Amino acid sequence: MSASSSVTSRRLLGAVLAAGAVVGAVALPASAASQDRGWHGPRVEISAVQYDSPGRDDRSNRSLNREWVELTNTARRAVYLDGWTLQDQHGRTYTFDGYRLAGRATVRIHTGEGRDTRTDLYQDRRDYVWDNRSGTATLRNDRGRFIDDESWGHDRHHHGGNHHHGDRGHHGDRGHHGDRGHHGDRH
Repeated sequence: MSASSSVTSRRLLGAVLAAGAVVGAVALPASAASQDRGWHGPRVEISAVQYDSPGRDDRSNRSLNREWVELTNTARRAVYLDGWTLQDQHGRTYTFDGYRLAGRATVRIHTGEGRDTRTDLYQDRRDYVWDNRSGTATLRNDRGRFIDDESWGHDRHHHGGNHHHGDRGHHGDRGHHGDRGHHGDRH
């Protein structure tokens, strides 16, 4: 092997090693960042909020159960929600107890009383939780870590980086069924 081919081989080897180091340095942070964002794990989000119970707000169980929040698991794997919380802006909290949300499934959490099923859970409250004019529903995991929130009304833009899903078209600035007199008494 000649001296010039030996130098060329070393230069080529050096270039390959340098390229590998660059690719490794770029790929490592990207994979670490994807794990931090939960791209490889289960993803649960607030997918809908019915904060204004249709019809009269007469505090009947039927009316209370027409007020709800939906959570959707967008991943294939089930998520065990035991100890997770759903909270309003005033601190009223619903804590999930031994509930497993299947992959690609949705559960609706109603305000009133009822019998829990795979698709419907009940807070067993006798008063409304979600304010008709403005509010925020916040979901946290069993360690208190922020997962998602949904805001409506004048509170919509108060959460900065934590406000992940509030601007989706099917929530946003939809009507409040008018300013009926009995709404002013809620919250």
